[in-house]
Amino acid sequence: MRRVSLNARLAQDATSADEIYVALFYISHPDLEEPIRISTDNTERLSVEPLLYGTRSTWMGSNPATQPFLFVAASTLLPSDVEDAPPAGNIIIENLDNDIAKLLRSFSDLATINMAVVLADSPNLIEAQWTDLNILTADIDAGEVMLSFSREDITDEYFPSGRMTRDRFPGLHR
Repeated sequence: MRRVSLNARLAQDATSADEIYVALFYISHPDLEEPIRISTDNTERLSVEPLLYGTRSTWMGSNPATQPFLFVAASTLLPSDVEDAPPAGNIIIENLDNDIAKLLRSFSDLATINMAVVLADSPNLIEAQWTDLNILTADIDAGEVMLSFSREDITDEYFPSGRMTRDRFPGLHR
């Protein structure tokens, strides 16, 4: 059972609530100078020129004053916990800038994405998170960019390693 804060439970149970869920994304790759921080909520105005909104959070060791999560028009499909399948999800970002496509096409190995769900009023309190997911595909068209992400399938792990011989497992052979 996943633990959820009292504020989140009250917001879920209320017929109407002021609490808003926010998805935070932290995308890292060795070729990036600094990780990309994305928020799905325009919690506060960060600057006037250029006009930027975002969420200030300490998640993933970010400094809220200098490293905010920038707001983008996005939607997401949260990772699921379906049995016998790795958690997978999608984030769909509005393609507002051609630099997004250039960035996504600039590297060939997998980038890592971390995702957290917080409340807009308490962005430092993590309600749910998924870490170390790999960006598998980036489908880019004129209007949107869809990133598909997942973790490695646990069935790909080699278990048990080696053979069960008398030398390695003497208790099995009596």
